[in-house]
Amino acid sequence: MRFRPGRSLALLAVLAMPAALRAQGFGLNEIGSCAVSRASSLTGAPCDDASALFWNPAAGTSLARGISAYGGLASIRVGGNYTPDFTSGAQYYRPNIPTAFPPHLFVNWRGAGRYAAGLGVYVPYGLTSQWRDDFPGRFSALHASIATIYVQPNLSIDVTPNWSIGGGPVFGHSTVQLSQSLDLSQQVLPTGATFAQLGIAPGTEFGRAMLKGSANGYGFHVGVHGHIGSSLQVGARFLSSMAFDYNDANARFVQLATNLVVPDATIAGALGVPKGTPYDYILATQFRSGGALVTQKVKTTITHPGQFEVGVGYTAPTGTLLSFDYGYVLWSKFKELPVDFQGPAASRSRTLIEDYKNSASYRFSAEQKFAQWWNLSARAGFSYTQTPAPDVTVTPLLPDMDRRNFAGGIGLPLGPRYSVDLGYLHVDTQGRRGRIAERTSYSQTAAQLNSGFYRLNADIVSLSLKAHF
Repeated sequence: MRFRPGRSLALLAVLAMPAALRAQGFGLNEIGSCAVSRASSLTGAPCDDASALFWNPAAGTSLARGISAYGGLASIRVGGNYTPDFTSGAQYYRPNIPTAFPPHLFVNWRGAGRYAAGLGVYVPYGLTSQWRDDFPGRFSALHASIATIYVQPNLSIDVTPNWSIGGGPVFGHSTVQLSQSLDLSQQVLPTGATFAQLGIAPGTEFGRAMLKGSANGYGFHVGVHGHIGSSLQVGARFLSSMAFDYNDANARFVQLATNLVVPDATIAGALGVPKGTPYDYILATQFRSGGALVTQKVKTTITHPGQFEVGVGYTAPTGTLLSFDYGYVLWSKFKELPVDFQGPAASRSRTLIEDYKNSASYRFSAEQKFAQWWNLSARAGFSYTQTPAPDVTVTPLLPDMDRRNFAGGIGLPLGPRYSVDLGYLHVDTQGRRGRIAERTSYSQTAAQLNSGFYRLNADIVSLSLKAHF
């Protein structure tokens, strides 16, 4: 017997989601420990290290002559839970997300002239979303992970004694993995009926879908930086959008036992099998050659949105550096995701509705150097980030919401050539209502689909080593 894969199979298309979601929150701003401790308020007043190539590509000429190197990693621990409406808060589901460790490495060379050249390797996009096996939203996503690494050659030029420009091409490589439970009740019989109409309860798991894919993308990053007098500096940067074509992703399926049998003659007649036949026997044919749930290809294109930031820094008479940044991410292009299956599930190719909006962030920081304490630098920052996700697109992959980020850290010299930076940032939210079901029509609203309350938080610790030769 054959059946057509229902909506749960189409949800394999969420391979596209993690790349997009990452840009609003976890991982995008953990590029450098000084940056973490200043809540990413750096475009107008970059840190005095080679990570400036990311935060303002024009700032390479502001670093000391010679070779500057900066490398390290961040530890990102995400927490939270989901509380379904029907439990009245008595039951909630916690994610099971492993700690992530995104690295960063920058090198900049500045000679005696007006030019500086460098290279940055960093992870601006990445997500791990992982729920436990009892999570009711596992039919949308049980596990999803993505990592997109950027390689950025950079050239900066002093166009006047106080102003510089800079930029370069960016190469990106992205990998994605997804694991999702398959709901038997949603599968469609040749007659057009679903297994739910035959008495199969919603949430009956009969298999797992696993997806792996990779893609490359190309873009550019440019910036401008200037000093106005001895105490004021300003800057702006633009990181272009980058399209990633996942043209060769692999979708693989594994059957799980339901231990259910066909209960009566009426259902047996509809299925064309004897009463008492195990459903697992019927379903097994779909996981073999000729069935719908065999290994096959999936195609989609994801565009990482463009980012624009502008900032200002002021150095007070006491030597305290105060900075403010405004960031804007062009999420409005992230409206729909066309997904094409290249095998037996080709008839289920579809376009997912996301309907994201442009989002803004506001970042503040302060830094003070204490000469009497080994030239130790103390840093603190705060940022507020708006979510690009509308109320109807708050999902298990990342229940996105507005965030308040509290940061602090230190920089400690280790002799004339080396120093170490340590940064900490806490992500706080108020929580947000969301859904665990798929949105299949623009007419569906958040009031119709949202079925619970998500809470989200994170703690980030970053450690970097700075060197100059």
